Amino acid sequence: MYAIVKAGGRQEKVSVGETLVVDRIDAAVGSSVTFPAVLLVDGADVTADPKALSSVKVTGEILAEQKGPKIAILRYKNKTGYRRRQGYRSK
Repeated sequence: MYAIVKAGGRQEKVSVGETLVVDRIDAAVGSSVTFPAVLLVDGADVTADPKALSSVKVTGEILAEQKGPKIAILRYKNKTGYRRRQGYRSK
């Protein structure tokens, strides 16, 4: 049994007892979060109807906060001396 849920601006596949890393959520560490289900697969039964999925609850607990990998962005144009360096790190 697994479900496709909306989490952190993406759709993620989750199953029971699985750990999931998502983008920033406004909740404290240790609190419970409910994710809206988009699709539910239970063996051969596939549920994608929004009315049927309104009764399905996918809950999770926030274990910790962590930062994502640092991304370096470099813009370069040859023969002009144009160089720009920018960094980004998601939370």
